[in-house]
Amino acid sequence: MKAKEFFGKFTSLFLWGNLLAMALVVLVLGLAVKYGLDAYTHHGEGVKVPKLEGMLYANARSMIESDGLRIMVSDSGYNKRFAANSILAQSPNPGAFVKQGHVVYVTVNSPSSPTFAIPDVVDNSSFREAEAKLTALGFKLLPPQYVSGEKDWVYGILCRGRRVSTGDYVSIESPLTLLIGSGTYELDEEIDDIEPEYKMMQSGQTDELEEAAE
Repeated sequence: MKAKEFFGKFTSLFLWGNLLAMALVVLVLGLAVKYGLDAYTHHGEGVKVPKLEGMLYANARSMIESDGLRIMVSDSGYNKRFAANSILAQSPNPGAFVKQGHVVYVTVNSPSSPTFAIPDVVDNSSFREAEAKLTALGFKLLPPQYVSGEKDWVYGILCRGRRVSTGDYVSIESPLTLLIGSGTYELDEEIDDIEPEYKMMQSGQTDELEEAAE
């Protein structure tokens, strides 16, 4: 009799009703968590990042904000082919899908070319050393001009026909010309070096002639 009552409890409507209710609660909670997280994180939703390169910053900002995104200048550069304050580069790249409110970082074109100080290369380095330092800064070099002096030694720098010195700020758009030694010396310089000794010899010979005549 007791066994029959025990097994009868498992077949009662009350028990099965409770089990069904618990299952429904678990199912509802699972669905609520899934769809709640999707709604919170905008799962499956995204905004396509437009192409901003070449656009003026003001126009790019209007477009980005109308799509629910944000824009921020992360760097500046210079390219003479683009207008001032235009976009040179962007991140994320065009076509990427991002969430609303995402920040698009851009590089903006500077209104003028950057300037750099001329490094200490005049009378302090060889042609190759000076060439490496100047090109690393972004300067463009014209074919060198040769002057009298030690071979491949840098004796000066010209910018648009004008001599520039160490520390002078020059635009990287202005090409530079290095004055380097040709390995030969001018005849006048050789004469200047010899002339003092020659004059002493001539003076000595004149004194000896004068003494002999007396």
